Amino acid sequence: MELTEAMRTTPATRDFTDEPVEDSAVERVLESARFAPSGGNRQPWRVIVVKDPGIRRAVRDHYVLGWREYLAHVAEGRVPFAPDEHGRWEHPAVDLASARETARPDPFADGLDTVPVMMLLCVDLTALAVLDNGIGRQSIVGGGSIYPFGHNVLLAARDAGLGGVLTTIICREEAPLKSLLGIPENYALAGMIVLGHPRRSITRLRRRAVGEFARVDGFDGDQFPRSGTAPAV
Repeated sequence: MELTEAMRTTPATRDFTDEPVEDSAVERVLESARFAPSGGNRQPWRVIVVKDPGIRRAVRDHYVLGWREYLAHVAEGRVPFAPDEHGRWEHPAVDLASARETARPDPFADGLDTVPVMMLLCVDLTALAVLDNGIGRQSIVGGGSIYPFGHNVLLAARDAGLGGVLTTIICREEAPLKSLLGIPENYALAGMIVLGHPRRSITRLRRRAVGEFARVDGFDGDQFPRSGTAPAV
């Protein structure tokens, strides 16, 4: 698939057919994704392809707990676990204990153990150059060495006729999953990627137009391009 087409037609796919995905197809996806950039070219990722039914069910159960915490924020009109207006996160904005006990039925979360391909994405924290550590706000820079790889997986999957999604909800359950899967202390759980054959194809994505987010010479500078831009699609 031509690159621009892949970039403009890769949605977050969570609904799959029952058609299996061969290991060889997953290997080809990872083969392409591995060329993602990372700080110092240290390539700090480790991918765990989860096949065992018991482990899959455990991952599902942990994901459901994170999903409940996420939806509890959404139900109150909040961005889940977002920093405050000063760029810092001090404490939960909702009662997490109550959230974890409140059922939030969802086809994707509840059937997660049946997805064709389940991969957990881990990252070696000691390999990250985190240049925004210690500057008094939520750190984000370290993600630049892991999430391009994750998105490369989705683009390569799209090129192969597959769909998928990268979700970070599973990170809420990092501690028990590290124990379950033997993930070393210096590694973090960066997310989960699921892949499969999409039940329906979504290729018309809606995004903000360039003129809505690009500015010239300052945060509130003139719109770029100054002549305007086409509506977002």
